[in-house]
Amino acid sequence: MKNFNRILLIPTVLVWVCCSTKTIVPSVPQAVDGMQITKQSVARMFSDIPLEVAQLEEVHAAVSQSTGNGYDEEYTLTNLMNTPGAGLGQTKASNLAGEPLRDIITTYLMKKYSTKAGDGEVEKYLNALGNSDFQIYWPYSEEWDGETFPIVTFDPGMGAEANYGYRISFTSSGAKVVDSVFVDEKVAMTQPVWVINSNVDRNYKPVEFLLKENKRETKAGSSSKQLIIKDFTMLRNYDSWFGGASEFIIKAGSLINRSSSYTQAELRDYYPELTDMMLSVKRKDLGKTLPMDALLVSGIDENLEKMVFMITEDDGGEQTNWRCEATVKIKSKSTGIVLDLPYHENDDIVWRGTLAMSFFKDSEPVQGRFSDVKITFALE
Repeated sequence: MKNFNRILLIPTVLVWVCCSTKTIVPSVPQAVDGMQITKQSVARMFSDIPLEVAQLEEVHAAVSQSTGNGYDEEYTLTNLMNTPGAGLGQTKASNLAGEPLRDIITTYLMKKYSTKAGDGEVEKYLNALGNSDFQIYWPYSEEWDGETFPIVTFDPGMGAEANYGYRISFTSSGAKVVDSVFVDEKVAMTQPVWVINSNVDRNYKPVEFLLKENKRETKAGSSSKQLIIKDFTMLRNYDSWFGGASEFIIKAGSLINRSSSYTQAELRDYYPELTDMMLSVKRKDLGKTLPMDALLVSGIDENLEKMVFMITEDDGGEQTNWRCEATVKIKSKSTGIVLDLPYHENDDIVWRGTLAMSFFKDSEPVQGRFSDVKITFALE
């Protein structure tokens, strides 16, 4: 994890419609002469296509870009099909040394299925592949030697920690050999493994990405204070290793004053605001203190008594809301305003509750334990 400069994550005014929205699963052809889009079938396809080192380099470059932008070691099939070589956070295809994986997959499927199913059905399959939420997850990709071919496996679900995979190797004469082998995380630590799993974080912008995209500072001379997250420590992994990193969504709801007076009649000048950020913590960073120095809430004044705070580990599902209350004191009277903090029903709720502003000390870092994570804050 890089040592970040301070950044302002722009709060969004909370105007939430209290309703549930289902995650949309792209429609895919059920079968085209046996062609189905499942994690297992996609893994089998990748073990069958004629891969060369150039295609391995494409995947490695993409997952490296993703991690550089704060995401996990992932190469979405959406990017593979539409912007070859681009990791998450990238919008343009990369300059590749060899033929793109997309073209190799297309040629492979056309040769295998077009005479039986027709070119139109193969084209539907390719489009569905690019619209799916599947991806190549390459754990411990930084250890790749630049030439060893991967074992291709898939996330079996149900929290499993082991599965079978397809090991790609070559004989002395150059003949390709694909063996079915046992795969667990220890295997992935010692040799390259591609896991076909589902992407859950593409709709979020991690701290690192926001730093690159939109660095902002608070106005000079402002009398209000700002709450900084100095560092973050994950004390357990929240998903099986097939699922990859733990994606923590950190939300803070507070009341920001936009008026110079604090009368009861002008309570409307306090705006409920939500800061929302994502931090992806790789499995190898378990127990490590990761520096952040990220601005969580800006514009805090002395009348704010408590703020609401929630940490979830993103696992998708339908949207729901946590109704909670932030409090300000106006002429010695505490007044609360109800806020709705959205999250997904499948998320692990790491911690949620209210934080008294007295918990923070001016210019002195203070650490809190929130279930299985530790966070150091500073009020400056």
